[in-house]
Amino acid sequence: MKLTCSTCRVEISKELTELKDMTLLNTDDGQDYIPQGYYLIDDKKADLELDGAIVVNIKDLINSGYHSNPSRLNGCCGNDGLDGMNRVCLNNHEIGTEKSDCWMFHFVSLNPDRVNFS
Repeated sequence: MKLTCSTCRVEISKELTELKDMTLLNTDDGQDYIPQGYYLIDDKKADLELDGAIVVNIKDLINSGYHSNPSRLNGCCGNDGLDGMNRVCLNNHEIGTEKSDCWMFHFVSLNPDRVNFS
């Protein structure tokens, strides 16, 4: 499966498979939370972002970039994601939140109302 922006339908991810083995998740600071090539649907047990968010590895995003509003891009060594969605598709539609600062594990939480599976 791939993910697309729900507004303009541009592909925003590489090919992804649902992660079934939760032992592969990594909660070490500065490390990828989810392995490349996988996604998971957050059920709020992990308290990552919002119920139903689609969690992916940052390296699996394509055709996307950072928000044009610099206030959304706070952090010391990366993006802390504390000031709202900071990732957009190529057509500048908000799609989710990257969390990549040094004091946290790294992932992108895609808003389920802003992306679709294809």
